[in-house]
Amino acid sequence: MNCRGKILALGERTHVMGILNVTPDSFSDAGQYLDVQQALDHAKLMVDEGATLIDIGGESSRPGASPVSSTEELNRVLPIVRLVADALDVVISIDTFKAEVARKALEAGAHIVNDITALHGDPDMVSVVAGTEAGLILMHMKGTPRTMQQAPQYEDVVRDVCASLSERVQYAEAQGVAPERIIIDPGIGFGKTTEHNIELLKRLSEFRSLNKPLLIGTSRKSFIGNILDLPVTERVEGTVATVCWAIAHGADIIRVHDVKANVRATLMTDALCR
Repeated sequence: MNCRGKILALGERTHVMGILNVTPDSFSDAGQYLDVQQALDHAKLMVDEGATLIDIGGESSRPGASPVSSTEELNRVLPIVRLVADALDVVISIDTFKAEVARKALEAGAHIVNDITALHGDPDMVSVVAGTEAGLILMHMKGTPRTMQQAPQYEDVVRDVCASLSERVQYAEAQGVAPERIIIDPGIGFGKTTEHNIELLKRLSEFRSLNKPLLIGTSRKSFIGNILDLPVTERVEGTVATVCWAIAHGADIIRVHDVKANVRATLMTDALCR
């Protein structure tokens, strides 16, 4: 997968995407990396621990989160995107659904756009991605962060999410995004109950029918806390269990906060599964 000159080899190994939230209100690490030097140091640590991608986000997508302006989001993410691009040999993903933020982040050195709205959030996003030859992550979300956990319902969660992602892939390709630059993400925790998330993971292999690389993000999420009855700071083992399961059932990229533990689990699972 060629994303603006960065090659991401898929199939031989599972890639680990480290999460770098430069936000004051994320559900797991709110406010920890608002300082630019702290953010860069954490990015360096994640790369040293084995992350091959860094996902930089400047707007929280936790349930109930309020939106922020493009200006505020850019003020948060651009300095760290520039620093990471200059300092580290790593694939940089910008976690945004705003076209202006994506465009300026790509100009600053990002390689992939991680759009949690799957191009629903901003009509200009698809042209930004297509015009810059960036990679594109299309994630399924039911509703918006503010509303997504208000009693979400599906006829069949796997079939419904798969159909939605298929339509989004077709739309992106019709608008000029190269087929080989698209990654799909079923959006664990985004407009899904604990039962929905478990069903998505159980039937994860069904998403291979879309013939796209598959990204899974379960890290520290509430369904793990619900099952284990643990706070967000104590969900590493639960996350590792879901990561190993996801890899065994077709995941190509896993998105996590705790890089070291998950890289080790990924290497072991790859040795067994690939």
